[in-house]
Amino acid sequence: MTTDPVRWLWAALAVGLWLLTIALVRWAQARARRSAAARSAALVPAGDTPTVLVAFASQTGLAEELAWMTARSLSDAGTSARVSPLGALEPVELKAAGRVLIVASTTGEGDAPDALSRFVRQSMNAPADLGGLSYGLLALGDRTYADFCGFGRALDGWLQRSGAAPLFDRVEVDNGDTGAIRHWQHQLGLLTGSTVQADWTPPAFDRWRLVERTHLNPGSPGGEAWLMAFEPVDHAPHWVAGDIAEIGLPAIEGQPAPGSREYSVASLPSDRRAEFIVRLMHRPDGTPGLASGWLTRDLAIGDEAGMRIRTNRSFHGPSPETPLILIGNGTGLAGLRAHWRARAGQTAAPTWLMFGERTRAHDAFLDSELQTALATGALTRLDRVFSRDAGDGRYVQALIAEHAAELSAWVDRGAAIHVCGSLEGMSKGVHEALERVLGAEALLSLTENGCYRRDVY
Repeated sequence: MTTDPVRWLWAALAVGLWLLTIALVRWAQARARRSAAARSAALVPAGDTPTVLVAFASQTGLAEELAWMTARSLSDAGTSARVSPLGALEPVELKAAGRVLIVASTTGEGDAPDALSRFVRQSMNAPADLGGLSYGLLALGDRTYADFCGFGRALDGWLQRSGAAPLFDRVEVDNGDTGAIRHWQHQLGLLTGSTVQADWTPPAFDRWRLVERTHLNPGSPGGEAWLMAFEPVDHAPHWVAGDIAEIGLPAIEGQPAPGSREYSVASLPSDRRAEFIVRLMHRPDGTPGLASGWLTRDLAIGDEAGMRIRTNRSFHGPSPETPLILIGNGTGLAGLRAHWRARAGQTAAPTWLMFGERTRAHDAFLDSELQTALATGALTRLDRVFSRDAGDGRYVQALIAEHAAELSAWVDRGAAIHVCGSLEGMSKGVHEALERVLGAEALLSLTENGCYRRDVY
């Protein structure tokens, strides 16, 4: 055991910073719970009607939004409702509720949202005593993944094995399908005996005008990547780093409405415009993708698009006093950019960016901006890899192993980790590399404390 007082001082400081980070996370969680309680209180109608618990398991914020819409519909029909994150509930609380409506997202190939890791590990690892509980389940998913609604289905199975009784068959939603959501509304109407409004949909799109489009990687061996900027028309939106924009796609004559696409917002309200990095995708026949082709080819400077920016709490950043490690690849730089820009000009803890792309010559996205961020202190450290370059050939997860000691030291000082970019390959590789360096239990603890967050697609 060392007797060096300097080492003892540094150890005490590290422990103090770690405890401060945990305290700040707990405070933020408590504040969110108080806010939700206040909103729920506003939904309680007059009378003594039994309260229905509406729980959500959200990755990008859509499940939370639909949960509040569900609660509002119940309240409008005269039924009390309260809203809570599913991950904040214990089985005994679910049982005590009597009736619960759950809106649950699946992320990736059948995974639960990151915020549900503790609930899955501690509550869903075996059947619980939920006898007497009745529930309805709205499962959100995407059929382009093999395990469609995988978490919703797993949750449904666990509830039934635990003795809970379904109020109606599970409702599955493919990528925001309005028909499935209307079926959920119908079931709510049957529960309350009141018709739920037929146009129950997310808030309408606002008007935005395309003002700039810059090709970031001319000559790249990968797909074209474009930095796009939109200015609001007749409104003053507010959002924070980590939030997501839904851009409405134009209708095509004779075809079903194409819906919308989601993009990580790369800017802040102080920029007075919303910026995105969009990769031009191609269909199997070589034609441009529906959304990316329209945004990068057909939409002209000065044209308007419908858009709304949605809160995405699961990717919000930590307090400025918390060191931050940003990890991503490709267009995932957009979601990370907003975070380091949010800390610029503040007395913030160090920020470290690890980023991967194809070639340094063509794919060093936003290089001059990154160098400025380093010079001004918005970024403390920048490490990049380029998988197609001779002499490099690495992916971003290789940086985690290469700098394992430094990364572990940052985490020991209370650093949070944010990952943004491709689901296949990158996010799995980064997760596995972090497990090897930090340990599976430590990474799980970071997830449960909100210090390891992902925006992957």
